[in-house]
Amino acid sequence: MSGQFDFCSHGKKVLDTELQALEKIRHYIDNSFTLACELILHCQGKVIVMGMGKSGHIGRKIAATLASTGTPAFFVHPGEASHGDLGMIKKSDVVIAISNSGEATEILALLPVIKRLGIAMISMTGKPESSMAKMAQVHLQVTVDKEACPLNLAPTSSTTATLVMGDAVAIAVMEARGFTADDFALSHPGGALGRKLLLRIADVMHSGELLPIIEEHASIKDALLEISHKGLGMTAIVDHNQQLRGIFTDGDLRRLLDNHIDIHNTSIGEVMSSNPQTISPQLLAAEGLKLMEDNKINGLLVTENNQLVGALNMHDLLKAGVM
Repeated sequence: MSGQFDFCSHGKKVLDTELQALEKIRHYIDNSFTLACELILHCQGKVIVMGMGKSGHIGRKIAATLASTGTPAFFVHPGEASHGDLGMIKKSDVVIAISNSGEATEILALLPVIKRLGIAMISMTGKPESSMAKMAQVHLQVTVDKEACPLNLAPTSSTTATLVMGDAVAIAVMEARGFTADDFALSHPGGALGRKLLLRIADVMHSGELLPIIEEHASIKDALLEISHKGLGMTAIVDHNQQLRGIFTDGDLRRLLDNHIDIHNTSIGEVMSSNPQTISPQLLAAEGLKLMEDNKINGLLVTENNQLVGALNMHDLLKAGVM
């Protein structure tokens, strides 16, 4: 059967239908959209998102997107709200109620209480003449011509349109709020994004006793012992005032051995690489990764006010989850 049925053409047909739906809802981003964004932006409490069935699943995602972009928000199941969870909603909050028909009985049952408490409500429906649309302070229309389902029954185009409208609101409010990458990282500390946006060079570098460092008059052999002992594949070279003079790496050693250099009697200052690439401890670890990749090197020395304070290599960034 699978060899005869053209799954790809049917899949593309779904995408075409949903793309047409998204093109249509562009026209619904109007003054009502502005009013909805302003309500959320100036909300002194939290944004409460409600929806039943598939609309509920979409509502959870919209609430999560709002929360991660600087707008405190959470999802409340309308059925649970009528049995006590409505106490989670305060006068200072804003409610976003989602229903394609605009007639979800579980939400309509809550509206008299929400109105009596004076809580602002935004409805998102496909029916501008529905009960929910009429009872809301602001109505966001998400009407689609047809579902991608060939029976025109399973919520597909309508849920996609609602989700995209929710994204549009969340991101517009985020930009109006001046939400930054640092703010985003603080709400995503556990993920790869959070690590890239939060971790600084100072958080991953080796310092103090773990810092590979040797003076320039020492022999190459002494430098090799320091590299081996500290395990970073390199050592920093300093003068008698502890000012950074250069760097010596495993790669430098391989090149020296090809030239038959006497590692016992040659000073490291004679063979080190001068003016090594350095980085500030306050910069992001991700910036250190880019610096290494751009310069095709495996390690960095960390300086502050021209003083050597640390060192790190690619393995440190790998362990920290930055790459």
